[in-house]
Amino acid sequence: MAVITGLSGNEMYCLHQKGFRSGDLVIGNSIFSMGFIGGLGSGFKTMLGGEVTQVTDLIHDGRINAYQRLLQEAQRRGGIGVTGVSSELLMHAGNIEFLSIGSAVHQQTGADTLSFTSSADGQELYCQMDAGFTPVKFAFGNVAYSIGIGGGIFGALRSLGRGEVKEYSQVFNHTRHLALERITNDARNAQANAVVGIRTTILPFQGMQEMLMIGTASRHAQLPAQYTQQPITSDLTNEEMWNLIYMGYMPIRLVLGVSVYSLGLIGGITSAFKALVRGEITELTTLIYEARENALAHITRDAEACGADDVVGVKTYVYQLGSGLIEFMAIGTAVKKMDGLATLSPSLPPQAIIRDKDTFINTADLTLSSSLNAGMSTSSSSSD
Repeated sequence: MAVITGLSGNEMYCLHQKGFRSGDLVIGNSIFSMGFIGGLGSGFKTMLGGEVTQVTDLIHDGRINAYQRLLQEAQRRGGIGVTGVSSELLMHAGNIEFLSIGSAVHQQTGADTLSFTSSADGQELYCQMDAGFTPVKFAFGNVAYSIGIGGGIFGALRSLGRGEVKEYSQVFNHTRHLALERITNDARNAQANAVVGIRTTILPFQGMQEMLMIGTASRHAQLPAQYTQQPITSDLTNEEMWNLIYMGYMPIRLVLGVSVYSLGLIGGITSAFKALVRGEITELTTLIYEARENALAHITRDAEACGADDVVGVKTYVYQLGSGLIEFMAIGTAVKKMDGLATLSPSLPPQAIIRDKDTFINTADLTLSSSLNAGMSTSSSSSD
């Protein structure tokens, strides 16, 4: 029978270089009632905000159900691995579908027994393997969180004063790090010593937010034994990671910092009046600068704690939380120089770098669909 694959020509070429041939598209799904989920979420919102553990667990279970069914289909089709595994949420008229999609691959020679799954597509997987990483399994960590039913009142009171709202900074730093802790645990349980190619997405969910990290749990032979218990984590693109390995740098830890600030009632009135005339609004300039610096200070401390030499690929994001509050998040990867690191090839082939063009464009449909494999959005979002 003909193979029906989601792999592009560039992916097929890259996988061929590593001894694989393309297999069928494989899918797993699980559907839950939105009414049940919504009732659960509203019933367990916390007064001061933070993780809504019941909703985290429910979403986690839905994602696992879909992933396990994808595995079963891949096994039935005789795949040795599955690449480009996704974990998505789709809304269907009052129901929510947890969906996992990937493309099975086979060995060019020999029997096929399913041995790995990966969030990396064929091109990314080539970069990972050529950098010395052996894929083990698709890994993810999630946390559902809310400012809470008392958060709006609390935030409104605190927003009367200008500056950092430390209570919120602590809550959001904790919840953001929970997703990282859980993807790390997923890798450790799979006996991997690394999670690479991590993508972070923040999704609205029933009046709350879910922070989701997906990546590939892997093994690297040159990592010291200590990383068996505390796997390395990296949100570098796979091409970036290959370049760093080539230069002798190993990613050590995904580092992130969060700072929640309020302009304050007086500052808001002042900036509103100044906005009526042309020129800089110094109150907003200094506040936003200070907030970003505070978020960056968090990742500096994390990097120093793990003995990193540098933090690379740093990105900053801004989110509106309501009640005059703004969250600033900085995220990057701490790296360390290690002796003896090298890539398998002296350079990447063009097929590993070329980005495929979309050949189907429907301008009649203005609905924007989101894919976790497309990376994190930089647009502002709001939390309830």
